[in-house]
Amino acid sequence: MAITFVDWNPAPPDKEMGLWRDVYFATSGPVAIRYPTVLTHFDSPNNDRAHLTVTALLKNGSNQPVKGTLNGKIENVEFVQDVELASGESKDVTFEPEKFPQLNLAKPRLWWPAQMGTPNLHDLHMEFDVNGKLSDKSDTHFGIREVTSELNANNGRLFTINGKKILIRGGGWSSDMMLRENSQRLQDEFRYVRDMGLNTIRLEGKLEHEEFFDLADRQGILIMAGWCCCDHWEHWARWKPQDYDIAKDSLQDQIYRLRSHPSLVMWMNGSDNPPPPDVEEMYLNVEKQARWPNPVVSSATAKPTSVTGESGVKMTGPYEYIAPSYWTEDAKSGPHHCNPGGCGGAYGFNTETSPGPAVPPVESLRAMLPDDHLWPIDDYWNYHAGGGQFKTIQVYTDALKARYGQADNAEDFGFKSQLMGYEGIRAMFEAYSRDKYTATGVIQWMLNNAWPSIIWHLYDYYLRPGGGYFGAKKAMEPLHPVYSYDDRSIWLVSSQYQDVRGLKLTARIYNIDMAEKFSKEASLDAAADSTNKVFDLPELQDLTPVYFLVLRLEDTSGKVVGSNFYWLSTKPETLDWEKSNWYMTPTASYADYTELRTLPKIALKVISRTERKSEDSVTHVTLENPSKSLAFFIRLKVDKGAGGEEILPVLWEDNYFSLLPGEKREVTATYRAAELGTAKPSVEVKGWNVASQ
Repeated sequence: MAITFVDWNPAPPDKEMGLWRDVYFATSGPVAIRYPTVLTHFDSPNNDRAHLTVTALLKNGSNQPVKGTLNGKIENVEFVQDVELASGESKDVTFEPEKFPQLNLAKPRLWWPAQMGTPNLHDLHMEFDVNGKLSDKSDTHFGIREVTSELNANNGRLFTINGKKILIRGGGWSSDMMLRENSQRLQDEFRYVRDMGLNTIRLEGKLEHEEFFDLADRQGILIMAGWCCCDHWEHWARWKPQDYDIAKDSLQDQIYRLRSHPSLVMWMNGSDNPPPPDVEEMYLNVEKQARWPNPVVSSATAKPTSVTGESGVKMTGPYEYIAPSYWTEDAKSGPHHCNPGGCGGAYGFNTETSPGPAVPPVESLRAMLPDDHLWPIDDYWNYHAGGGQFKTIQVYTDALKARYGQADNAEDFGFKSQLMGYEGIRAMFEAYSRDKYTATGVIQWMLNNAWPSIIWHLYDYYLRPGGGYFGAKKAMEPLHPVYSYDDRSIWLVSSQYQDVRGLKLTARIYNIDMAEKFSKEASLDAAADSTNKVFDLPELQDLTPVYFLVLRLEDTSGKVVGSNFYWLSTKPETLDWEKSNWYMTPTASYADYTELRTLPKIALKVISRTERKSEDSVTHVTLENPSKSLAFFIRLKVDKGAGGEEILPVLWEDNYFSLLPGEKREVTATYRAAELGTAKPSVEVKGWNVASQ
C-alpha cells in the first residue's frame, strides 16, 4: 500500500512502480511446504529446558483431496504426522511439545543477540510424502530463543531475551533510494552495526529481502519491523473494503515470512499512529492465527489504544540539533515533562530520536556537491538535507558557530561537524545506558541513508564512518565509564553479561594547558549488565574556559578495559524548554569551545605496518604525542597509496581520539585487501591541532 521515505530521503520519481524484489518459481508435487518455523518456550527462570513447537503451512495445489505424511528432523530429533488436505486446501500443521515429547530439549544451545552471547542456529529439515513419494521438502535454520516484554514502573516497554533483560540500542534502516540490492554492501553495513556495538536495526515499513534477515540471524542483530507511517497504511479514514483485504493479506504474508527468524524482536502494527480498533483487532487476529512468537506493539508512539492499552514506547524526537546535556536533563519526573520535544530524555523506549544532522567528513561532501558549491553552504547542501521541517541545517550550523567558532571553509566545517556528531551521539547513547532499566530502548534516527545526505546517520552513504560512528562505538564499549552532564557524576556501565571484579576507575581533570586540576580513583566490581554511580566530581575553581575530563578503567592486570575523554566548557549550556516542539528543544545558551583554537600545533610520531589476515588487510598505526600539549581529536585514514582515495569500508579500532602529553597508542584498521588493488596502504593523520602527515 506504498513505499515512501517521508522526510528522510527523496522519493524516487517512479515511486514503487513495478517489481522490485526477486520473483521466482518453485515446483513441488501436489502438496508444498511453506514457512516452516520453530517456536520456543522455556521453563522459567532457569531456562534449562526448551519446549519447541514446529509448524508449517501445507498447500494442496491439486484439485483433489490428498493424504500424506509430514516428516521433520532437528539434528538427531525426528517427528512425523499424518495429514489430510482437501482439494486446494492450505492448512497449518503443528507439532506441539505436549504430543511430541522429543521436542522437549534439555540444555539446548540458545540463540543470543551478539551483545549477550552466541547466535547459535539449528537446522530444520521437513518433507511431505504422498504414497511414499516425495512431494516437497524444505531446509531452514532457526534459533532456540524466547522474546518477551513487559511494561516497567513508568510504562516503558522492557524486553527480555531468554529471560534476561536487554537494553535495545539501535538505528533506523533506510533501503537504497532506488531499492537496489548489493550483497557485499549489506554485509559491510552489518559489520559496521556490530563494530559500533549496536544490537538492533529498526525497519520503517520496507521489509527487506531474505538475505537481510538471514544475515541478522547469523550476526545476532535484533530487528524491529512493522508498517510504514505517513502513507496509505495509516490513511484509515480513506480505506475502502479492498484496502482492508490488502492490509490483512499483506500482514499475513509478512508474519508468515518473518516468524521463523530469531532476529525478529517485535512487530509494530502502526508507526506514527496506532491503527483504529477494527484494524488493530484484524491485525492481532492475523498474528495469533499465524503464531507470531514475539511481542506486538500497537505503534511506534506512546498513544494508547482501546484494544491493547499502553504501547510502552514513545516517538518524541528530537530530530534536530540538541545539546548533549538534553538527554539527562529531560527527566520524566522533572518540570519539562512533557512539552512536545521535551520528552526524548533517557527514560522509556524511544523508537526514533537523534541529536540532529550528521554532516559527513569533507571527502563525502566533495563527492556529493559540485566544486563551485562546496562552500559556502547553499541550496546545493540543502538539497541533501531532508523534507518538511528539515530542509536546511540552519539550527545545526548556528550551534556549531556558537560552540566551536565560525567555519572558514568546507573542510573546517566538516571537521567541526565530526566533533558535534561525536559528542551528540555519545551523549544520547550514554544517557540511555546510564539509566537502564528506567530507560529500556533507544533507536537513533537513522543508522544509514538511502542516498548521499547531510542529516541523520551513523555512517554516510559512501560507508565513511565519521564522528557520530565513533561516538556511538565509544558509548557502547562493553565496560564503559560515563560522565553525567546533569550532575557531574561518574558512572560505570557494564553491557556484558558476566561479572567483572577488581576494576580501578580513575578520573582526571586538566586545564587546556594540561595542568592537572583534579584526580580521583576508585576500586570497584561491575556486575553483569549493570549501571552504578561511582562518585561525584567537585566544583573546581580556576578552570580554563575549556577543560578536559579523562576517564580510565583498568582490570587487575593494569590493562585499560574502558576509557572516555570529554571536552567541557565552564559556560553553562542551557535549554529553552518552554519553546520545545515536536522535533527539538532550542538551546538558550551554548557551551563555548572556541578556546580550543589556542591549542598549539603538534607533530605526532607515527609508525605503521600492514599485515594480511585471510581476505583482510590489517594496518597497525602507532602514534605518540611527544609534546607537552594535548593532541586533540586525531583522525586517521588508510589511503590507496600516498594521496590516494580512502579505503572504505574500514573497521577502525578507534578514531577521532585525543592523546595526552607523552601518550602512546596503537590502533588498527581492518579492510578488504582487494580494496587496495596494486596500491600500498598509506596512513594519513590529521587532527584539530595535529599537523597533517
